[in-house]
Amino acid sequence: MKTVAYAPFASPLYVMLKPVGAVCNLACDYCYYLEKMSLYENSPKYVMGEELLEKFIEEYINSQTMPQILFTWHGGETLMRPLSFYQKAMELQQKYAKGRTIDNCIQTNGTLLTDEWCKFFHDNHWLVGVSIDGPQEFHDEYRKNKQGRPSFVKVMRGIHLLDKHQVEWNALAVVNDFNAGYPMDIYHFFKEIGCRYIQFTPIVERIYQHTDGRHLAALDEGGCERLADFSVTPGQWGNFLCTIFDEWVKNDVGRCYIQLFDSTLANWVGGQPGVCTMAKTCGHAGVMEFNGDVYSCDHFVFPQYKLGNIYSKTLVEMMYSERQRSFGQSKQSSLPAQCRECRYLFACNGECPKNRFCKTASGEPGLNYLCKGYYQFFDHVAPYMDYMKRELMQGRAPANIMEAIRKGEL
Repeated sequence: MKTVAYAPFASPLYVMLKPVGAVCNLACDYCYYLEKMSLYENSPKYVMGEELLEKFIEEYINSQTMPQILFTWHGGETLMRPLSFYQKAMELQQKYAKGRTIDNCIQTNGTLLTDEWCKFFHDNHWLVGVSIDGPQEFHDEYRKNKQGRPSFVKVMRGIHLLDKHQVEWNALAVVNDFNAGYPMDIYHFFKEIGCRYIQFTPIVERIYQHTDGRHLAALDEGGCERLADFSVTPGQWGNFLCTIFDEWVKNDVGRCYIQLFDSTLANWVGGQPGVCTMAKTCGHAGVMEFNGDVYSCDHFVFPQYKLGNIYSKTLVEMMYSERQRSFGQSKQSSLPAQCRECRYLFACNGECPKNRFCKTASGEPGLNYLCKGYYQFFDHVAPYMDYMKRELMQGRAPANIMEAIRKGEL
């Protein structure tokens, strides 16, 4: 058996920041993060102070082995910290950069965007991710505020401000049990509003009543009563992807960038998929809460996946620890035989471990809940991916596939 040496610094250290923890001005029905507030009920306030901000920035920059460093700000709702907080963050980044290039991206629900925010993002070249689930009737189904009022109008107002100030932004669309049935409505909507970068994320959660009041299950928790009602089904997910792909591959290759399609092509040619869910291993992307607690992954903010706190352990100690390495490697090592023998293992790699709570036909645990949907998608796109791979291998543009389809060659 061949032994592969572990190179702990082969991948850049990456830790996403939660400057307001689970605090948000919305109360989306499917949000997996709002209930994390119960982990910190004894905290006087759920915001990151400037002392911790400086400690993280200095250590994060000094822990990097690459000349370009990415900071990712996530929520909760990130804009519930004042603009001055992020202005201070940039001052600290420059203080400790020592010639290295600093990039920033921030995720927001878009409802709190103003001209002032957008001018800041434009002037400082921040990439903004906006959570929006499609046209109004689909977006407002689950994305409401704490008073139960819809949020779509405010989100679109924020997007118009981003466009007004020429801020680079992309869309994060959650695919759920409701909007999954209308793939073309969703896709055409994003094209109509000029969005060229789209990340479709399937929502899959299980209900598990914890003693502290939380109700969403971690991967290693069994005895769940049911799948959350808002979860997309495998069939819905497969149909959603195939339908949008058919439109995209005929008209929009090289014009609209859909993360899953790009990642699939990357895996098809043997490259890096650019998204952890489709990679062979995970564990390179941790998350730090407002109080300095570091967890293995944004989707694994549960007590059993806490790596420590930045005040007692360094980021290097936590992110390159044997515990985190094992967490990342288990994505590959725990694959059931059905996955290891699958013709499309190279393309999906079992997808996100948080969704691998089903059993195979032979009763082996570890099968991804969305497996049938992904298999349907990969089987459907295989001839197109093969064509685009050949184009890439010959130094030509994958977008040539659109002309080939028009000519009836595919």
